[in-house]
Parts: sequence; C-alpha cells; structure tokens
Amino acid sequence: MSKVWNFYAGPATLPAAALERAHAELLDWEGTGMSVMEISHRSREYDALHHEAMDLVAELLGLDDDHHVLFLQGGASLQFAMVPMNFIAPGGSADYVMTGAWADKAIKEARIVADAREAWSGAGESYTRIPAVDELDIDPNAAYVHLTSNNTIRGTQWTEFPDTGDVPLVGDMSSDFLWRPFDANAFSLIYAGAQKNVGPSGVTVVVVRKSWLERANDGIPTLLKYATHVAKDSLYNTPPSFAIYMVRNVLRWIKDNGGLAAMERRNKGKAERLYGVIDALPDFYRCPVEKGSRSVMNVVFRLPTEELEAKFIAEAKAAGMVGLKGHRSVGGCRASIYNAMEPEGVDVLASFMEEFARKNG
Repeated sequence: MSKVWNFYAGPATLPAAALERAHAELLDWEGTGMSVMEISHRSREYDALHHEAMDLVAELLGLDDDHHVLFLQGGASLQFAMVPMNFIAPGGSADYVMTGAWADKAIKEARIVADAREAWSGAGESYTRIPAVDELDIDPNAAYVHLTSNNTIRGTQWTEFPDTGDVPLVGDMSSDFLWRPFDANAFSLIYAGAQKNVGPSGVTVVVVRKSWLERANDGIPTLLKYATHVAKDSLYNTPPSFAIYMVRNVLRWIKDNGGLAAMERRNKGKAERLYGVIDALPDFYRCPVEKGSRSVMNVVFRLPTEELEAKFIAEAKAAGMVGLKGHRSVGGCRASIYNAMEPEGVDVLASFMEEFARKNG
C-alpha cells in the first residue's frame, strides 16, 4: 500500500485506527456474520451502535439534558434551509454573520423562505478576518444569530464565540467540529457535515436545544422538522448507517486519545509549525489572513507567482503530499490539518516548504 499525506479539505483524512477497525469488521461486524452496511437499522445490534455514537458526541461536548444529538442527511447544505424553515416565524427574520462563502450560501437559502439580514460582513475586506464581538449588529428580535465557526476557503476561524443574550445562537461547525473544548450548551443549534473532521461524507451531526423546538414552525414537511428526528432518535427513516458507524469509530479515537483538550493541543501544535514556516519566510510565503483570525484547521498561503504555486503543488504531490491546491474560487495553496492529520505529516510538509523556498526563492 502506498501511503500519502492527505491535505484535502473534505472529504478529508481519517484516523488510521478508525479505518483499521472498519477494515477488520467489514465482512463480519460484531459477530453478526454481516457487514454493518447490510444489517437492519431497526436491529438491536445497530441500535446499540447508533446510540453509542450519539452518547459519545454528548460526552465529548459536555452537553446538558436540554440538548439532543441527531444524525441527518443532506450535508450542511440542507441545514442552510432547515434552520430557517424551522425557526424563523412568519414575518420574522434572522441575523447572519458573513465571514465567507458558506455563510453566503446559508443566508441565500434562508432568504428563499424568510427574511434574513447581515449582522456583519467581511466581504469588503475579502473575508480576511473574523469580526470582534462588539462589531456585531444583532437585532434583539432576531429568530437566531447564525455563524460559520471555521472557513475552509478563506482560512479564518472564530477563537471566541459571541454572547448573543436572549437571541438563540446557531453554528455551522462543519470544518472544525470537535477540534477543541468549547461551551456547546451556549448554542441552540450546531450542525456539522462529518466529512471534514469527524467522519466520512453522507452524515451530518446536529445538536439542537430541545426547549427551542417548542417554538419551531409546524407547517413544513415532516422530514424537514427537527422535532421529527428528535422524537425518533434519528431513526424516523433509514439513517446513513455506515457513515454513522465510521463517525462512532472516529469519536472513540478522539476519546481514547484524551478528548477535546488533547485535540486542541495537537491541532495548535500542527498549525504553529506551518504558520511558523510562513512567517519565517515572508518574502516567499504569504498568509492572506489577519493573524488573530487564522484557522487552525485550514492553513491558506500564497507564493510569489501562480507558476510557483503550480510547481509547489506538483512537486509536493510527487513527494507524497496531496490536496494542497487552494479552493478554485481563490487559488493559492491550502493545507487542511484536521484532527486526524498526524503531526508527522505536518512536519513533512513544513520541511518541504522550507526546502522549496530555498531552491526557488
């Protein structure tokens, strides 16, 4: 087997332990004589797995009894629509903090079904920073405030979440879910497509405040109601069982390796290594993000010319590092260093960056 260091932004690298367990259990899961992909989602065996995954999310986040964990389909893109459909009352509006492309997609979906306003926008600054908390213009009558915790394309990330008072807080945490400890109970709803930091594509983790559901709209399709999925523990319809199985494997790996506090130390160490190279070679590498807003998950950087960037990406791939091309909308280079990226892989990339600058600077 040829091993590469996978820096793709998503679907992204997974912990070796999670993959090895799946490999060992693929044909005979838990002594059933079947793959987990073949067994009924109504079976006792699958039910135990399903609830273990839910319990692990709750444990790692330290959720209180007023929050419920869901496993849904449709990715974060469906959540862009489900959140306003459920929680913006007729004639109401919600606030969105505009920090990049995914926030832009979210507010566009919200405006299809209701009113939504911008509580702050970084568009005029090319989304190079996260706003200070006191810059937010929050409507006290808003149905909720929506933010994107980490921006994979622009490489920015919230370090401190705002206190929105009586206005419910909603977070799209698709690309940095479970990377560090934080007060998840301060959020009325969190959603995260698993394929970047906690599992494969095909499942979205949602954490919703049960008491907030009492205010949810009722006149929407059954499958689009959060209350439907809460009542049935995400088993109203057939769940993406193999994706949930893989999420369980990843959650076990996180817990076995010290939980979120250990993930934070691991991730910050990796980010410091890469940003250290960039800052030490300012005539060759440039990070187009304000230092206080730099993402620990997605390190974006530019080289002096696009030709050098293409050469960098090609030579890195030849050296066993893939997925370093920046998003097509912004260009440049990007190293996604989620929980599962080993520090060794980051060291390999950092050393390659130093050598590439020496040869081409």
